Amino acid sequence: MRVEDFDYHLPEELIAKYPAVPRHSARLMVLSRKDRSIRHDVFWNLPDYLEEGDLLVFNDTKVLPARLHGRKPTGGKVEVLLTDYIRPDLWKALVGGKKIRPGLIVEVSRDLSIEVLDHIEGGMFLVRILGDDPLKLIDRYGKIPIPPYLSRDEEEIDRVYYQTVFAKEEGSVAAPTASLHFSEELIDKLKNSGIRMTFITLHISYGTFKPVKAEDVREHRVDPEYVKVPKEAVEEIKRTKEMGRRVVAVGTTVVRALETRPFEPYEGWTDLYIYPPFKFRVVDALITNFHLPRSSLLVLVCAFGGRDFILEAYEEAVRRRYRFYSYGDGMLIL
Repeated sequence: MRVEDFDYHLPEELIAKYPAVPRHSARLMVLSRKDRSIRHDVFWNLPDYLEEGDLLVFNDTKVLPARLHGRKPTGGKVEVLLTDYIRPDLWKALVGGKKIRPGLIVEVSRDLSIEVLDHIEGGMFLVRILGDDPLKLIDRYGKIPIPPYLSRDEEEIDRVYYQTVFAKEEGSVAAPTASLHFSEELIDKLKNSGIRMTFITLHISYGTFKPVKAEDVREHRVDPEYVKVPKEAVEEIKRTKEMGRRVVAVGTTVVRALETRPFEPYEGWTDLYIYPPFKFRVVDALITNFHLPRSSLLVLVCAFGGRDFILEAYEEAVRRRYRFYSYGDGMLIL
């Protein structure tokens, strides 16, 4: 369970800097755990690998433009990156600037200011959003916090493509990337094939990019994130199991939400960290992207698909020039 056991070499040019257009044109690697086979396809053909009555579970969280720029009363520039949702007006945030202390008021605009409440650690603070309807103000003045490994600033395309087509519940600072491949046309195609759908909410925090630094992966901890698994979703999951069909989690966030309290409606916080061996009680299949080396997301995928098989698939993806990370191609593990 050493962290180096979850490492792989990735040429930098395989990191996708921009999304596939249309969304469903991304490539799809299909893994079978039963016979350890690997197939290559495109996302548009996803229905070919699912059966009538299977249930896709999506995360309907909405990415907020959580990077805000403002000034101190003295005129000094400050950047505030909202990282962890607590409630609409209360967040953890990375605050960049000189002499950042509790009590500081950062003015973003005439109708939006940010109050620094408490120092947490390093550049992380507890902050309060000052203004009417905080989420609307964040959306108006913020920039999309696209992943740091893209090595570029937000562009117009990110406002559309770094957001799922069904995004609804505001509160994430990163996208549930496995869902970015689903276009309206693909969703219609899936429904016409008899594939059912339901939604949970998990607000993704900045911690999703945090590497596993502990030598033993079992000693790593993931940051708590807000989750809501509604009664309707639980009923759909139970019905699917009774029918003998599969519950297909679209993304690692859905896996964590469903496995936190299996088969129970739940609203609160989860710090569930999934690593091998883990007994999956709800999820039968997983759609996911290709994740960073030594990340908790890769560890989760290895727990689901088997470490050796998943890393073999990653090597195959590198050989075949798949696109990696948030805007990259996808994987279906059956």
